[in-house]
Amino acid sequence: MAARSDGDDAQAKAAHEDEPVEGLSETEEDTVDDLRPGSAKVVHEVIRLQGDEELGRPLASLLFSGFAAGVAISASVLAEAFLHARLPDAPWAELVSSLGYSVGFVIVILGNLQLFTENTVTAVLPLATHPTARNFGRLLRLWAAVFLANLAGTLFVAFLVWGQIIVGPEQHSAVLEVSRAVLKHDPLTTLMLGMPAGFLVASIAWILPNAKGSEFWVIVMITYVIALGGFSHVVAGSGEAWLLWLQGETGLSTALGGLILPSLAGNIIGGTGLFAVLAHGQVAGEIDPEGDA
Repeated sequence: MAARSDGDDAQAKAAHEDEPVEGLSETEEDTVDDLRPGSAKVVHEVIRLQGDEELGRPLASLLFSGFAAGVAISASVLAEAFLHARLPDAPWAELVSSLGYSVGFVIVILGNLQLFTENTVTAVLPLATHPTARNFGRLLRLWAAVFLANLAGTLFVAFLVWGQIIVGPEQHSAVLEVSRAVLKHDPLTTLMLGMPAGFLVASIAWILPNAKGSEFWVIVMITYVIALGGFSHVVAGSGEAWLLWLQGETGLSTALGGLILPSLAGNIIGGTGLFAVLAHGQVAGEIDPEGDA
């Protein structure tokens, strides 16, 4: 019988070390597997498959889901404003009111609605794994449909707030006061503030497969940081921009070119250019890209 090489011994040892120790029952070994977090490759594949499913959804489904997400994400601005209106003028008040910003994100993400900034990582991984013209076209189709539907949803809610159809005068004033914060930044600053927001929202999609029952807290924690940091999220921020435009406090060109589009660029850079590229890059040498694109 041929002697085993050192390489074979090393591989056998590594394979053995990757298994549960002896003495565990079958039930206990299953428990170990359940409690062990998925590897980067596993998380990558979960998100890639999720993204591939989203890329293949009918256009009507994307539009309806995207519109619903735009409506739901507006709850973030409303909740933050309602808390702000009931808190005293104190340094700690922002620590409390910023919690309201998480409300819309919880609804959208746990409700599996189509939010553009989530798609900067989930829908990009299929393209990064299989860089084909078909996947690139599917990505552009998804991005365009979801982004426009998100904006339509936030515009709809902004109109209802502006007309005081769903809020009273006091609440209307509070939403306006909170929304005016976006006017403090020039387009370049808005773009720069959009990069960390895009990165952080994309990180939610990466974390959730291993969250295992803590999804709510992951979403709240990360979006709370976005609010505290004053970072620019294009969809939530578009609701503020639309309201200020309807109120006559800014022009349409400023709302689009000075607020929404710079936030969009920053979110794409942070979510796709930074997070998605890094997330894919860490496992690119370990996965087999062969298969259906």
